[in-house]
Amino acid sequence: MGEKYTNDQIRFALELENLGGIRPAVDGTKNLRHLAIMTAAHTYHKNVAENPYNDRIENGVLTYTAQGRRGDQEITGRNRRILEQYLSPAPFYCFANEGRQVYEFLGLLELLRHYQEQQIDSTSELRAVWVFEFRIHSEIDRVPIAYARELTATFLANRETSISEEREVVALSAKTTIADVTSSEVEHIRSQLIQIDPFRFESFVRDVVERRGFERVTVTRATQDGGIDLDAYAPESDYFFSRTHVQFQVKRWRHSVGSVDINSFRGALSSTAKGVFITTSHFTRAAVREAQHQTKPVISLLDGLKFSELVRDVGLDAETYW
Repeated sequence: MGEKYTNDQIRFALELENLGGIRPAVDGTKNLRHLAIMTAAHTYHKNVAENPYNDRIENGVLTYTAQGRRGDQEITGRNRRILEQYLSPAPFYCFANEGRQVYEFLGLLELLRHYQEQQIDSTSELRAVWVFEFRIHSEIDRVPIAYARELTATFLANRETSISEEREVVALSAKTTIADVTSSEVEHIRSQLIQIDPFRFESFVRDVVERRGFERVTVTRATQDGGIDLDAYAPESDYFFSRTHVQFQVKRWRHSVGSVDINSFRGALSSTAKGVFITTSHFTRAAVREAQHQTKPVISLLDGLKFSELVRDVGLDAETYW
């Protein structure tokens, strides 16, 4: 991993087209042989002001927006080719653009999920886009092209048993899809939130929680939080939850929160605390199910849209935290 290649080296070795972020190679019957994803995730911080939704790698997961820079996106053409990995072990090669037609090979990709969301475009209008999330298998030191399909089949066979629920991203509202609940105002706030530095984001959430009336709100030390980012207490004036201890985990993420994340957070909670998980992204159906488990302490969830609504309601300006 980490080796550098020119655009021409990649093109001729994998028999791909010369341009594009999604480059499929097909056989004589138009079946997918393999595919290359060309990402700009390494230059995220350089481009964040121009595009807060730029590709991002977090915890070994690449969040990648489909092709189509203008207007609503559709799952057609090259975008649709990505979905074929749900059905067959077609190798997906991941390359990060280093500039000047040079790319770093990051590893083989495993498609985790795809979903539709609304994003603010360059004219401040909402548009429908498709987002893909991939796990980057960088643990494989070398990927001989002749054995790439076999390697891909190996890690696809080891997917979670609840893959169908981990694959599906859900909206935390009465509406059925993420796109249904998104307004221009709320998504504009979310686009600001995902530009905040992760450590600064914890302080931002602290200020939001304080404005909601909680007391003794503190950010835990980064090296000693054990998965807990904030501690807070309900005010004495709250008749039902007076002085209740509440602990928060906050993630300024682009990739979705899964059930493993919820379970890990629950395990870090104090035995007397109520848990709240906040993300700028979304939750999988498996994560929601785990948070509402009938025989375990319930975890309250705020996804990027619900939290953005809360930010709007308390009147806090996210831009001042950049």
